[in-house]
Amino acid sequence: QVQLVESGGGLVQAGGSLRLSCTASGSIFSINAMGWYRQAPGKERELVAGTTSSGGANYPDSVRGRFTTSGDYAKNTMYLQMNNLKPEDTAVYYCVAHITETGAGGGNNYWGRGTQVTVSS
Repeated sequence: QVQLVESGGGLVQAGGSLRLSCTASGSIFSINAMGWYRQAPGKERELVAGTTSSGGANYPDSVRGRFTTSGDYAKNTMYLQMNNLKPEDTAVYYCVAHITETGAGGGNNYWGRGTQVTVSS
């Protein structure tokens, strides 16, 4: 069974930085795409970083220029570098990956359980 686990969340002051990691384990043949979402209390889950068909990434205006996603696919790990954090970035952050399992075609989306990021002013 494929599992994703996030780490690296915590409490930081405004203007600080955090680097989130997401590691996938299980019968993984390939990771086809990955992304990051966040959800604050009372709000809907929001995309904060996603891969593109060209191999790049896209970001919403709220985080563009501050957040960067990358991956070390040999280690089945993806990252979200968050700089110049603001109190409004406070949320639970989730990784998601589209993964093709060993012995199977196509693929499925898998979600991590989330990691809390709290930014104080």
